[in-house]
Amino acid sequence: MLIDALSAIAQPSVGMALGPSQTGASAADAPTFEQALGQALGSAVDSLNAGEAVAIQGVEGAAAPMKVVEAVMDAQRSLQSVLAIRDKFVSAWQDVARMAI
Repeated sequence: MLIDALSAIAQPSVGMALGPSQTGASAADAPTFEQALGQALGSAVDSLNAGEAVAIQGVEGAAAPMKVVEAVMDAQRSLQSVLAIRDKFVSAWQDVARMAI
């Protein structure tokens, strides 16, 4: 299922560690890129799970139609955000791959 695949991506891996910040700013104050991306993906996965649960409740007749529409639209916005991040990442990777060594 798509949601399970996103959940696996949202979990930070050891291979993605970026190391300490080199800017001189306090590392405890600002999250790393990996943490920020993990939080964004985690939030998107939570939104997709919530939308799916409310949609199922709507099919069963346990949720109001307006609540179902709001939850599904929120899940759709989250999915579109994740796809936009993915597209930017792929574009950046292709730019790096095209660089002359």
